[in-house]
Amino acid sequence: MMETGSTSQEMQARARLPRPSPPALPCAVQLQVTAFSAGIDALNRRDGTVNRGVYSVADRLLRVRANPRPDSSGVRSADFVVDASRGLWARVFSPAGTAAWARPPLPLVVYFHGGGFALFSAAQCYFDRLCRRLSRGIGAVVVSVEYRLAPEHPYPAAYDDAMDTLLFIDANGVAGLDDGVSVDLSSCFLAGESAGGNIIHHVANRWAAAASATSSVRLAGLLSVQPYFGGEERTESELRLDGVAPIVNLRRSDFWWKAFLPAGATRDHPAGATRDHPAAHVTDENAVLGTAFPPALVVVGGFDPLQDWQRRYADVLRRKGKQVQVVEFPEGIHAFYLFPQLAASAEVIEDMREFVESNRASSSTPESSTR
Repeated sequence: MMETGSTSQEMQARARLPRPSPPALPCAVQLQVTAFSAGIDALNRRDGTVNRGVYSVADRLLRVRANPRPDSSGVRSADFVVDASRGLWARVFSPAGTAAWARPPLPLVVYFHGGGFALFSAAQCYFDRLCRRLSRGIGAVVVSVEYRLAPEHPYPAAYDDAMDTLLFIDANGVAGLDDGVSVDLSSCFLAGESAGGNIIHHVANRWAAAASATSSVRLAGLLSVQPYFGGEERTESELRLDGVAPIVNLRRSDFWWKAFLPAGATRDHPAGATRDHPAAHVTDENAVLGTAFPPALVVVGGFDPLQDWQRRYADVLRRKGKQVQVVEFPEGIHAFYLFPQLAASAEVIEDMREFVESNRASSSTPESSTR
């Protein structure tokens, strides 16, 4: 079973590595990431549970309602239920009517928020604001999924919720759209950051295996922003940036894996809840990919402790013959694109728009770029 925190051996290894200075962030962003970090530590209990009493208070303060009236950028939103029995719902963001910047039919982006599988919501202001920016910046209908959270709903609940949302859309289309908005289900992209980036990998694999020739939804690509993968090994970037980079550190990361991964070993997953479980450790030859696995855009931040796992993920996709484009932001902290005050936040949305346009046209070419 996995342990949380750093061992003395890991601390010695970390001491031998060069330690960068903390990233230079605008004051407003620095205040927010400091609050994020303090809030996470207040919620994560030593016994592996989340303090849902405190969480519910913060959640109520951060939640925003769907708004059928378009905002200043011309994006409106609405909620629809996928399965009321388990509280599975989604929020759809779309241009109001026939916005001048939207070329019909619009591609579909199905989005999964981050939070270590244990925190946050599609209704919270950070993710609501981000999805509005994605809809406007990409020129797409965006469906943000409210999946169930660990540890109350551990593996594979988030994957099941994601898959069932795709099946619901495949059978019923996208609910909550204006009559003037048309969506192209054959140009469906899965998007997610952090834990959401992990979810879209596994769901793309499931969909590639399960989708039939009669399916309306065709996965055209993955928009994987700083995806959350890991293993029992401590990588160089995890050790070097532990305690330097904001939001993610070894202790918090270990807590989230412990909350999400199954407690006991099974015949299919003999590793049980170790970080080498296939849900976490997909960056080796154990990553089985279907022939219909779609092209991927992988975004890496230079101040993200998880960056080594993300590069390994891109490498394994390449080795298995999949199309992958890696975009690096050397100054990017974990979850940097949630903060519109950072220039890189707008740049990565432009990269997403180009990737979507390229893959709708079936003319993508694997490449790497650096910001």
